[in-house]
Amino acid sequence: MKLLVFVMLLFAQHGNSSPLRGTRQEFGAETRGMKQDHDPETLQELLSDQQEVTEGDILLLSDRNAVGRAWPTLDLPYDINPGIDSRTGDISAAMTMVSEHTCVTFHKRNSSEPDFLHFTSGTGCGSYVGFVGGEQSVLIAPSCSVGNIAHEILHALGFHHEHSREDRDQYISIEYQNIIKGKEDNFRKHNGKTFNISYDFTSIMHYGRKFFSSNGEATIIPNMDVKELGQRKRMQKSDIQKVRQLYHCDSLKAASS
Repeated sequence: MKLLVFVMLLFAQHGNSSPLRGTRQEFGAETRGMKQDHDPETLQELLSDQQEVTEGDILLLSDRNAVGRAWPTLDLPYDINPGIDSRTGDISAAMTMVSEHTCVTFHKRNSSEPDFLHFTSGTGCGSYVGFVGGEQSVLIAPSCSVGNIAHEILHALGFHHEHSREDRDQYISIEYQNIIKGKEDNFRKHNGKTFNISYDFTSIMHYGRKFFSSNGEATIIPNMDVKELGQRKRMQKSDIQKVRQLYHCDSLKAASS
């Protein structure tokens, strides 16, 4: 009888957690002593056991090539996990930041819509890149600001980090000796669309100077005199232009004129 009670208590403590779709482990795993003074966009990878996260906040599918697709709609359905109802205002502000200068909008999902963004709690901030289909999670930790959330929404819309552009070596240098051992791959380049838009050091999609630093020193150094490197306060003109081009906003505007 005592054994049965012990097993029931153990299940009550651990049996109700379910892993995020497409991951190996539950989010929110033990920190294993990792310092929590890193940017919130790196914490999902640094502080969890799950292995299918890269660049700190990008969730990976088993088919790693199936990323970066634009959504088949301009009006994205979403819902918010009741566990983070307190973040509704921040999520709404982040969606407004994305939609106010683009043709992409958001609406509360109804039960008949199979594909939607699902804002839910995470150890850090995180998102898939591009349209995945079904319930597509966007992870929000308490430390994720409105700008962090907008950054994740832009990932969900199909955008990689600015510093991962193929032409980035003309603009920045990666200081590999300062990167946390085993995290060097987070600074690899992607062959993504740039839409012929100039490299933007201040893009909301750019890493900061010390992301994944092992020693407090810079992991990214601009090749020219730049005061601000990455920020999470606003979408820059370049960020807006990329959304407008990927989702053909200007073509739609012309067609409706």
